Amino acid sequence: MSEQGTVKEQDIRQKRFRTWLRNTFLRSLLVVFLVMLAVFFMIRLVPGDPAVMVLGEHATEESIETLREQLGVNLPLSQQFLRFLSNIFLHGDTGTSLKYGVSSRELVFRFAPVSLALAGMAMVITVVVTVLLSFLAATHKDGIFDHMIRIIPAFTQGMPVFWIGLLFILLFAVHWRIFPVGGIKEGTFGFLYSMILPAITVSFGQIPPLVRSLRERLLEVLNADFVVTLKAAKIPPRKIFFRHVLKNAFVPTLMLFSVNLSYLIGGTLVVEQVFGIRGVGKLLFEAISNRDFPLVQAIALYCAVFVVIISFLADLIAHRVDPRTEG
Repeated sequence: MSEQGTVKEQDIRQKRFRTWLRNTFLRSLLVVFLVMLAVFFMIRLVPGDPAVMVLGEHATEESIETLREQLGVNLPLSQQFLRFLSNIFLHGDTGTSLKYGVSSRELVFRFAPVSLALAGMAMVITVVVTVLLSFLAATHKDGIFDHMIRIIPAFTQGMPVFWIGLLFILLFAVHWRIFPVGGIKEGTFGFLYSMILPAITVSFGQIPPLVRSLRERLLEVLNADFVVTLKAAKIPPRKIFFRHVLKNAFVPTLMLFSVNLSYLIGGTLVVEQVFGIRGVGKLLFEAISNRDFPLVQAIALYCAVFVVIISFLADLIAHRVDPRTEG
């Protein structure tokens, strides 16, 4: 009887997980579609003719009309959007860049490694600093460390990321000459060295809300009965923290991090422009200034897909750590 009950419970949990997986996948597709819809129509509502932007104001009317037909911008917006969707889903084609004359997908993939490296370093810095500061604040509740960790982020959280980047350049690159002013140095070490200051800049705005969330959760778990029992059993504090406390406090902070992921990606694109890093962000600003709408669409689409994938993986990890989050 007990074995049948266990099998039935496992079937129920698997059914719930499959339902959650299906709903999450459908929501992810909806997010990507809405991003595609918003970017497609917003960039076409901006005044100006893409054909004129490419050929120049002194081009003949015949050449402008020919380019319009090639780009398909002479069609109604609804037909343009349907063609855009069919090219993506049937051929994986996001269009040809108006400025560079090559596939926008090729351009994004060419510059994506730099942006992914910067975002990855920013994520690592964010997680390490968040765990460290939250641990210090929670274990020194109402002490000097706790007050400093809670007060200082309150002043820094509202600072724009580009302003923080310029401030860091003045301090660490121009005044103290610890890091390069901008660009990327040659070699693996030079690449990583050049990415440190931009990565710190990106993570700067992500850390305060995560620290507050993890600190509050850590305080709740540290005062829980099972933690008191573990301490009474003379289990080493480090083992209690990493195996029990951090695991129970991890899920809410992970969910908050997945929500803030889009801000981190947006900050990465802005910081690339500030530090002169040749990545997707700098490519995006050039595409916007040149009204290269196929390239803007491609960048927005791939960024949305990346955010959706990472958020989906974060949800999976959260369910793995705490199955109660399903549903």
